[in-house]
Amino acid sequence: MEVENEQMYNVNPTEFDHLSDTPFSGDEENGGNEEVKTEINGNWIPASSVIEAKINARAKRRLRKNSSRDSGRGDSVSDNGEALKSGVTAPTSPKGKFLDRRSRSGKGRGLPKKGGAGGKGVWGTPGQVYDVEEVDIKDPNYDDDQENCVYETVVPPLDERAFEKTLTPILQEYFEHGDTNEVAEMLRDLNLGEMKYSVPVLAVSLSLEGKASHREMTSKLLSDLCGTVVSTSDVEKSFDRLLEELPELVLDSPRAPQLVGQFIARGVGDGILCNTYIDGYKGTVDCVHARAALDRATVLLSMTKGGKRIDNVWGSGGGQQPVKNLVKEIDMLLKEYLLSGDVSEAERCLQELEVPHFHHELVYEAIIMVLESTGETTFKMMLDLLKSLWTSTVITLDQMRRGYERVYREIPDINLDVPHSYSMLERFVEECFQAGIISKPLRDLCPSRGRKRFVSEGDGGRLKLESY
Repeated sequence: MEVENEQMYNVNPTEFDHLSDTPFSGDEENGGNEEVKTEINGNWIPASSVIEAKINARAKRRLRKNSSRDSGRGDSVSDNGEALKSGVTAPTSPKGKFLDRRSRSGKGRGLPKKGGAGGKGVWGTPGQVYDVEEVDIKDPNYDDDQENCVYETVVPPLDERAFEKTLTPILQEYFEHGDTNEVAEMLRDLNLGEMKYSVPVLAVSLSLEGKASHREMTSKLLSDLCGTVVSTSDVEKSFDRLLEELPELVLDSPRAPQLVGQFIARGVGDGILCNTYIDGYKGTVDCVHARAALDRATVLLSMTKGGKRIDNVWGSGGGQQPVKNLVKEIDMLLKEYLLSGDVSEAERCLQELEVPHFHHELVYEAIIMVLESTGETTFKMMLDLLKSLWTSTVITLDQMRRGYERVYREIPDINLDVPHSYSMLERFVEECFQAGIISKPLRDLCPSRGRKRFVSEGDGGRLKLESY
């Protein structure tokens, strides 16, 4: 009551006209000093008392409104709604009270909610470890089948487009490293589904456009995958598909019928195709290309004495062949060239060996044949061969240099078996330099016999034409 009285007395009397809700009479408008009485519930009360009561009511409502707005802040509000506590101001917008994260009930110590673990997208306090949730049997959502559930990673099966897109890089990478175990492990991780028979189809199709070494690697891959990744029936189904697609394969690879026939013969020899596979097509083949492939396989199998393993169906080329076999192939190549004189054929045979890192052996063997020859024919033919191989960049600078350096190192031993080898080597090296096959520093490295002999004591200082 004391606060109300103080507020009542502090009100300016000039504000009475604005605070009063009672209409004024004509005497009050005219500024009369006569006291006006108002009848309330049959009692006449002076107008000044009514005005004071309205002022008190308005002050109470204003105080109640401000106190509810600033509850919990410890602020005392004056009759005008201003904060009396220094340093704290009332919110100036309706959003102010919603953005305030402190408790609105005035309770609490001002600490963050949930110990700092609250908030959107927060799983808990940092470092908190959750235990395995135990299934509550009394839970209304409890299901007996939950305890017997087994969760496994399901890999969807590959469709035709995804199959080719996924396996093509794997097979092309296999042609580089040649590890069949790695390919088998990668295929096991895939869900091939009903597309297992397409693995040999895709491998053979890619090898038809490659080299002979790629086809040899494909035959080894099919032999290793059979029984682990694909079955024998899948392999037979894949070759059936290849025979059906031969008209399309011939457009890209004209030799496709012969190559597919060799794959069939190699498959029968390796045991991934049954011996009666070819017999099942007798009298039922209308395609010319399929008939040519089956005839090729039949001829190859008839040459192997009962269908034994065919190891050399793709030739003996490739870097995986033993060095002794490669040396024999190069020696035969040079001898055939001396008989035929066909430089282009010799170049083609060298490229089919697919051993660019071993071309120095051809340079070495060619020079040795020149040193061991007695006529000029071998000298000129070997010079023409090396010049052609150098011009066509079949033999690189490094391989040419290594071949000559090998001869330089072994010339002392060669001279023991071949007389006049020093003079013949000097002459051949000079001719190669004039033809642009070797460089001047390589020519200068050619060894020569240092000791020179006179013909006789009375020859006037004339030297022999040949040096030993």
